[in-house]
Amino acid sequence: MRRVGIDVGGTNTDAVLLEGDRVVHAVKTPTTGDVTTGITRALDLLLKAVGGQPVHAVMIGTTHFTNAVVQRKGLVPVAAIRIGLPASASLEPFIDWPDDLAAIVRGEIFMLEGGHEYDGRPIVPFDTHGMRRAARRIRELGLRSVAIASVFSPLNASCEDEAAAILRDECPGVTVTLSHHLGRIGLLERENVALLNAALADLAERTVGAFVEALERSGVAAPLYLTQNDGTVMLASLAQRYPVYSFASGPTNSMRGAAFLSRLSDAIVIDVGGTTTDIGCLRQGFPREANNAVEVGGVRTLFRMPDLLSLGLGGGSHVSTNPLAVGPLSVGYQLTERARVFGGAELTATDVAVAAGLVDLGDRTRVADVPADLVKRALASIHATIEEGVDRMKTDARAVPLVAVGGGSFLVPAAIDGVSEVVHVPHRAVANAVGAAIAQVSGEVDQIFQNRSREEAIAEARRLAEAKAVSAGADPATLTVVEVEDIPIAYLPGNSLRTRVRVIGDIAGHGARV
Repeated sequence: MRRVGIDVGGTNTDAVLLEGDRVVHAVKTPTTGDVTTGITRALDLLLKAVGGQPVHAVMIGTTHFTNAVVQRKGLVPVAAIRIGLPASASLEPFIDWPDDLAAIVRGEIFMLEGGHEYDGRPIVPFDTHGMRRAARRIRELGLRSVAIASVFSPLNASCEDEAAAILRDECPGVTVTLSHHLGRIGLLERENVALLNAALADLAERTVGAFVEALERSGVAAPLYLTQNDGTVMLASLAQRYPVYSFASGPTNSMRGAAFLSRLSDAIVIDVGGTTTDIGCLRQGFPREANNAVEVGGVRTLFRMPDLLSLGLGGGSHVSTNPLAVGPLSVGYQLTERARVFGGAELTATDVAVAAGLVDLGDRTRVADVPADLVKRALASIHATIEEGVDRMKTDARAVPLVAVGGGSFLVPAAIDGVSEVVHVPHRAVANAVGAAIAQVSGEVDQIFQNRSREEAIAEARRLAEAKAVSAGADPATLTVVEVEDIPIAYLPGNSLRTRVRVIGDIAGHGARV
């Protein structure tokens, strides 16, 4: 099977063609302002180089949705429905959001009676009449995206499901995000994820449409998948409903690509791009998952996210001399225009590396006048930043291997304390696109089961996870369980067990065209 992997970064758009386990060809082009043009250009260069060979699947990793939240662009107002009165009234939706972001996303807030106690009992009956009034008000206001969060909905989702049914009846065509589909126990964090997802609804539709258009322009008739932040993919039609799952998918792609190219399943991975450096840990070939709340654009969330450390350091980072500082500002995708080795006027980390003889890029004579002492001090600062970041991400005192990938991986020092070896792999500059191309499809369930034995709870969670994977585009015959976690919950009645099961499978051989 021939698969194309594409990763859109802040500086470059990378594309690779994989045939089986072999990288046939790779291209790297500057990311364009509209992104889609960059994808089309990368696809055209790739397909031209391989002589128009047929492609069976295309996987795209994108920073569209993360950037939209961080930059406060492309977001739509959201109607927030909280089901939990008379409890949960003191902290309204958006209470912990940055003011500038809340001003954009906060459409209207509706607080309704309902929800459940921690043991599954209803707090009070769900206020269906109030929900219908809220739905009519949403229709009057013209709000097209709604997020619904109910107290303890991961335990019992009936209130959210009933609210969604009323909304669709009163507001045909409205986009509805239910918090129990995305988050875990913890009302505010789960609600925040749902609100972010709802705010990205229009952008997700436009972005997926643009990706499909890019494939059509390039003459590629293959199913389209988007990469997720757990190192897997889902059909673009489904990913369009859950854009938050693409948060941090770029670094995750790099980590999966690093595992594939190095054949290491347990290692530290450092991905040095043009703007940022991301450090994470591989566990059995997949990124270690964050166990605590993760902030996205200043919003506290608690859902599936990789455990990453991002540093404002990359190949395009500005080098200022008085006082000496490298980053966090970067020339980004304008590196080939603004860096000195390419004829620009700004001193960057890439210029320093060229002057030090670490890499051969552009015209080295253009940095011949950079003082040797400045080069030495700048490199020392870069190496110290990287070494500190690696030390922060290590959880084991033993020396472990480190895989260096990304277009700026020449900035990684040859030896680091606590690292057994620094591994540089073939195609390391496009490891992110390789990670996208090799991605499988996953399904995950994390919920509480009551009045069942441990074996019954795990079996049911597995069944639900497998169903999710198949709907996301997995081949049912290839599904395997990669993670099982069960935690007895002593304060809940009825032999309650929190069960998390994750399954992974290969993409279906002949998916439907998106």
